[in-house]
Amino acid sequence: MAINPHIEEKPMRKMSEAFKSLSNTLNSQNTLDGDVHLEVGPFSQACSLVFPLFRCLGIAFKFAEMDYVAKVDDLAEASKSIATLQLMMERDIEANCVRKAGSHTRNLLRVKRGLDMVKVLFEQILASDGNSLKDPASTAYAQVFAPYHAWVIRKAVVAGMYALPTKSQLLKKLNEDGISAKMEMQNYIDSSASVIVYIDKLFTSRELGIDW
Repeated sequence: MAINPHIEEKPMRKMSEAFKSLSNTLNSQNTLDGDVHLEVGPFSQACSLVFPLFRCLGIAFKFAEMDYVAKVDDLAEASKSIATLQLMMERDIEANCVRKAGSHTRNLLRVKRGLDMVKVLFEQILASDGNSLKDPASTAYAQVFAPYHAWVIRKAVVAGMYALPTKSQLLKKLNEDGISAKMEMQNYIDSSASVIVYIDKLFTSRELGIDW
């Protein structure tokens, strides 16, 4: 019998540990001027670890996956020449391109929404009974993505919800059991919250808003 080369991989653990590291980085900075910095490189690397989850959710989140992956790849490329998220945004502000399609700052906002969607999804899964992901996924999509998607995309996502894997199928794809999955989901919820809040503050403190 062929051995799955990825059988020992734990995508959810890698994801939760990476965001725990980012959260620790943010919480460890006690600067007199209140400035807190997060490096683009570690941030984009942590975000890339969410890719397997999006892929496992299937067609319902295909649009989100494609958009998220492209935006994270852009931030990874930006990390080669820009040290921190704060500096990245300041450069875009100086260049007057913050809201332009393809700008690093616009892409950061889209990536943040992807992280937020996963956080809400995990919260809903932990709060729900049964084996279906339809309600948790529908709630996460409605809260985070739906307000920014055209009707055609929203309709396609709703149709795709019927092709979602079950909770047990998802965990099997991610090489997790129920107990370990709950722990990793909660770890991600807790650690990603501070990262999401930090990014929101980067936008709101510069009066850029987060609803565009």
